[in-house]
Amino acid sequence: MNIIVAVGRNYGIGLNNDLIYSIPEDKKYFRSMTLGKVIVMGRKTLESMPNGKPLPKRRNVVLSRNPDYSAEDVEICHSFEELSALLKDVPDEDIFIIGGAEIYHEFLPRCNTAYITWVEGEKQADKFFPEIDKMPEWKLVSQSEEKEADGVKFCFCKYTR
Repeated sequence: MNIIVAVGRNYGIGLNNDLIYSIPEDKKYFRSMTLGKVIVMGRKTLESMPNGKPLPKRRNVVLSRNPDYSAEDVEICHSFEELSALLKDVPDEDIFIIGGAEIYHEFLPRCNTAYITWVEGEKQADKFFPEIDKMPEWKLVSQSEEKEADGVKFCFCKYTR
């Protein structure tokens, strides 16, 4: 499985159930990486999307502990075991974990590749990504040149375990 996320240097990813970084080139990158793939997210991540709707042209899977939770046009799982059974025939490289923070923390040890958009800056956040660059089992294998959009510097990095 893969993880994909935009992270500030303080490991911040969200504030008040919304992304703290909105970089057009990062959105295009996210779209190109996940189009036609399975995306796995928590309930709050789905609800934070435009109109609370799943992303088009992807298989959307939502993890929720609430057995009564339902949402249109998504598949819902209530445990990792249920998710594993649902996706047993999907190649690992076609599964992307897209958030939120609790889902990232739970799934990082189960993933082999992480696509991190590192954003220079430390915006206020109440949700954080694990400190992957300090974990010895994760290795940086590629990094784009530094980019800039509206005064915000960032780069695309790939880590493998």
